[in-house]
Amino acid sequence: MKDLISAIVNIFRYTGKFFTILRNTFFNLLFLLFIGIVVFSFLPTGDKTEGKPKQNSILSLDISGNIVEERKILSSIEKLFEDPFLGQSQQQETLLQDLLDVIEASTTDDQIQAIVLNLKHMDKAGLNQLERIGEALNKFKKSGKEIVATEDYYTQAQYFLASFASSIIINPMGGVDIHGIGVYRLYFKDAIDKLKINYNIFKVGTYKSALEPFTRTGMSEQDQLQNEAWLAKLWQGYSNIVTENRKINSFQLRRYTNNIAEELSKVQGNTAQLALNMGLVDHIMTRTQVKEYLSALCNCKNSSPPITSTQKYLETVSPSYTPDGSGQQGIGVIVAEGNILPGKQPTGFIGADSLSALIDKAREDSTIKALVLRINSGGGSAFASEVIRQSLLEYKKTNKPLVVSMGTVAASGGYWIAADADEIWAESSTITGSIGIFGAIPTFENTLDSLGIYSDGIGTTPVASGLNLTRPLAQPIKDSIQQNIEYNYGQFLDIVSSGRGIERQDVEKIAEGRVYDGISAADIGLVDSIGSLTDGIKAAGRLAGLSDDKARYIQPPASVKEQLLQYFSASVKSLPVIIESHWFREIQKILTLQLPPALSLEDPFGVYAICEIKPFLN
Repeated sequence: MKDLISAIVNIFRYTGKFFTILRNTFFNLLFLLFIGIVVFSFLPTGDKTEGKPKQNSILSLDISGNIVEERKILSSIEKLFEDPFLGQSQQQETLLQDLLDVIEASTTDDQIQAIVLNLKHMDKAGLNQLERIGEALNKFKKSGKEIVATEDYYTQAQYFLASFASSIIINPMGGVDIHGIGVYRLYFKDAIDKLKINYNIFKVGTYKSALEPFTRTGMSEQDQLQNEAWLAKLWQGYSNIVTENRKINSFQLRRYTNNIAEELSKVQGNTAQLALNMGLVDHIMTRTQVKEYLSALCNCKNSSPPITSTQKYLETVSPSYTPDGSGQQGIGVIVAEGNILPGKQPTGFIGADSLSALIDKAREDSTIKALVLRINSGGGSAFASEVIRQSLLEYKKTNKPLVVSMGTVAASGGYWIAADADEIWAESSTITGSIGIFGAIPTFENTLDSLGIYSDGIGTTPVASGLNLTRPLAQPIKDSIQQNIEYNYGQFLDIVSSGRGIERQDVEKIAEGRVYDGISAADIGLVDSIGSLTDGIKAAGRLAGLSDDKARYIQPPASVKEQLLQYFSASVKSLPVIIESHWFREIQKILTLQLPPALSLEDPFGVYAICEIKPFLN
């Protein structure tokens, strides 16, 4: 019996060792494979001519994910995860400048016969970004080449770009979704009350509405008024461009959006036929018919059309703005995109220390004769915003020009860091302003009480408990925070007054947290001119007295180690989206966009300059 038990024990022992060895071997091989692929992805890609298109090729303009001006994580590492799981190049983000460079190069490329818009995986985009792409597409058409848009179904943003095409094709089962632009939020006041959370609110600015979801059950009248103003202008801009591109009248588009059910009943519910009848599309075709159409376009009737992807074609294109370190004299461009946070942050976020380091680099570099700060941010930490502004003031001591170019949104903390620029350029659909400050600190003493959990103790002063979320805020702390909020608001007003040369009392009239579109902001002096990043770079060259507008990006160091650390320190949102469910993405948006700022932006004093408006089309 003893020998039998010993044998059984030995069987389990050696079986355990076997599986341990097997497990360790598997994970070691997996790790080595990962390292090998990462190292391989950083090796030189070879001669640029390898990606050159064939004669009479069609360029597929691939727009996948959100259109951004700075990608969150390294594209080569993303490819490592994207390709195996998704089977194709579906990026979470597409660089705006890459698209513009590809279209510009293909306009004069004799090998490219036409562009086909690949918008299937396109997600969010600012109207200003789509307008810039549209302008480039118009130049392509003027060169005598064709642009074809062919999708099964068009979202509102996708259709805006499709409207620039020479021909728009839709699947017989497809449709065009144009429904207007709106601002809709979740409001949590009743839920917060039921959970017995004590939300302590501190703010200055009647129109500062970032905290309304936590204090109200619906949108305030002031917020409705300001949203109505900028929404109307953006929608008018969208409608004007679409109707002009499609040569239809505005009444026709209004009928389609406002009376969709009535119009659809006229074609027995056939959405594709309705789009054709309304002049929104030119052809209804199956996928096989689309292939035949493209083959005829490039004179290859008996074979598939030669199509070059954006990614491959981009390898053959010289970028508009050279990478940092080229050594040539000219204009430096720094992209500041995302929420403004303290400390060092990965790309896709604006870290006070990270951005300040780039500004210092521009200040110390004698080959940089002027600086353009491209801002695409709704703000964030007031403290971090001020750290960045102080770095910009140090830069200005060199007497080198500073120009701010605003993207989709440059408001609140985004405007805080812009105000001292020599010139501010915005686009007509830019959202800016939102000059206001707030703080928000939830405490959970009542929630805990309802569960039979109590916080008690003793301290040496009336405020010894500090910002203890299990206890109510002491009145002296509340008073101190409110005073600090008011002080920071006054500082914000002074910054705008000094930077823009506007009397303080006049700044007060346009502040209070109000938001403005680019044209309205220009009318009241918050920006100087309306134009794109290219226009901002030209302005910087003019101020610096340069004979040309050569520009280069100023970017952080990009060693493999730093990129890997950045990748693994990035938020889960930056990882490739493997789950393609529409509902999954919607739930993710709710959970990520509705977080209380006090829980997500890490300001050391809990003071925020944020514009919560996200004017994206999708």
